[in-house]
This record gives sequence, structure tokens and C-alpha cells, in this order.
Amino acid sequence: MTELSKNRISSVKWELKPLVRQFYAATVELANDIHGAGYLTEDLLAVMVSQGATQMANASCVAIVGEQVVAYRLSFLAGKWLPDEWCTQEQWPVPASNMAYFKSVAVSPTLQGLGIGQALLQHSIGVLRQQGATAGLAHLWRESPNNSAVRYFTKAGGELIKIHENRWQHLSAQGYACPRCHSLCCCSAAEMVLRF
Repeated sequence: MTELSKNRISSVKWELKPLVRQFYAATVELANDIHGAGYLTEDLLAVMVSQGATQMANASCVAIVGEQVVAYRLSFLAGKWLPDEWCTQEQWPVPASNMAYFKSVAVSPTLQGLGIGQALLQHSIGVLRQQGATAGLAHLWRESPNNSAVRYFTKAGGELIKIHENRWQHLSAQGYACPRCHSLCCCSAAEMVLRF
């Protein structure tokens, strides 16, 4: 990338908005481009957004440039998601009743490094905290390019709980196409907690 194009990108004006239905199709497209085909559908997205919303606030959000969705974050309120076998509750620093969940995030590759991901995270934390959460859990893709997912969450203050091998393998058997493995996913997840 030339210095001129770097300067143009860094001056891009973007705005943060709640993730509402008008942004669903673009959010699904971005998620599937970044995380792999079959990662997200509009029906699944609608369910996930409901897990992060009340009548007064929405912990899931998007970043918009013009009319284009360039980033999103899906976050679930404490008490609106169920821990599964990939959750090591006995090592969590807060009770499950106070634990929110950071489900997914993506920033368009051309706009990474501008603070958009951190702004989305801080918005989610503000809403989650207002709704009673004192920490948030995430399962981060360790094989993301340059391990950027774990680095991003660590920079925000995330603490490692456990590494889970083959975390998404069962999803690839259901049609998810991992962008790294392409067929049967062998990627691992870092279970991490961010205290608020």
C-alpha cells in the first residue's frame, strides 16, 4: 500500500450504529467473507442480535462508511446465552450470571488498524455493564491471520482461561467452510475473559 492510500484510509469517516435489521444482509456478507462461507445467516443473526438487546439498548453494533457496513460486533447480555462444553466456568473470575459473551467481530481488511474494532468493543462493554455484566467471555480464533484475534483481545485486557483444540470442527461438518482449513476445521480457540 502506498503512503498516499494509507493517508486516505486513515482519514475515512465512519460512524457506529446499533446492529438493526437494515444492516443484516451486509453484516452477513462481511462475516462470511472474513470468517468463511456458512458462518452466519440472516436468521441466525436475528437470534444473536436479540441475545444482546433490550428495549433500551443494543450491545451488538456496526461501523458504517457512507451506507456500507465495514465492521460489526455481536455481543450477548449476561443471562441471555448458555455456557457450553467449550466454557471452563470453574476458572471464570465472575459467576455465570454476571458473564456476558463476545460472540463475533470483523473489520473490513482495508480499514483494520484505525481503532474501529476497539470502538465497537467499548460500545458493547458500555451496554453490557449497564445490564449487569462484570466481565465478558470470548472464544478467539487462534489461527486468524497473524493471530490478530487473540492479540486484539489481549490488548484490550483479555485474560487467557484455556485453549480449546478443534473448537469449530463440528460446525464444518454442518457446512461451515473455514477460510484456513477449507474442509474439516482444525482451528483452535483461546477462551478468554475481559473484566469490566
